[in-house]
Amino acid sequence: MKQKMRSGYGGTGPGVITPDGCAVELYSRLPPGDEPDIVAAAVPVGAHILELGSGVGRMTHPLLERGFTVTAVDESPEMLERVRGARTMCSPIEALDLGETFDVVLLASFLVHAGDVGVRRRLLRTCVRHVADGGCVLIQREGEDYHTNLPRERVDPSGFTVRIVSAEPVGDGVNSVRAEYEFPDARWTQTFLSRPLSRQQFEEALAEAGLRVDRYLTDDRTWVRAVPAG
Repeated sequence: MKQKMRSGYGGTGPGVITPDGCAVELYSRLPPGDEPDIVAAAVPVGAHILELGSGVGRMTHPLLERGFTVTAVDESPEMLERVRGARTMCSPIEALDLGETFDVVLLASFLVHAGDVGVRRRLLRTCVRHVADGGCVLIQREGEDYHTNLPRERVDPSGFTVRIVSAEPVGDGVNSVRAEYEFPDARWTQTFLSRPLSRQQFEEALAEAGLRVDRYLTDDRTWVRAVPAG
């Protein structure tokens, strides 16, 4: 059954487009970058990771190769069909309740910047609900100039170009962001809603959910290790 597109989200290009505007074929092509190394350096060896919003396994597969156990969660069955070697769960993140806890809960892809504050709160509650005692939550934030340094373009060494074209205000502190991905043989676009969060606003959002920053993992503070505040 075709999934309904989330309001304010959209995408174009070959193949299936998921409810948040992501293209399955596009994400199957994107390299993992240094993100798996950042995660691996911040958590115990062999940890069991709950990966929220895994997509096609862009990070899942490198984490498995590094010896971690991964439970991959995504709301798109077409995305999860591409995941190999991990337990998979098809569910919206904000509705997830597995009745178990994990050493590490991973919330990447800037999901904490959900335009809808209620969705953000439910995402963070999902993280808290599933993190084990003594465990941690790893969160990926947007860069501080993400919505102002526009348009910007990056040419990946593997041969494709990604552009963040615009971030237009749509009210209540939320922007509509447009991204373009250009390969030699295909082109995709994605439009999504994002709420910029200053460092203070981000830490306040964590506190509201019962989390606190343990440490920032990267110099630009885009990767964060959080722990239950209690």
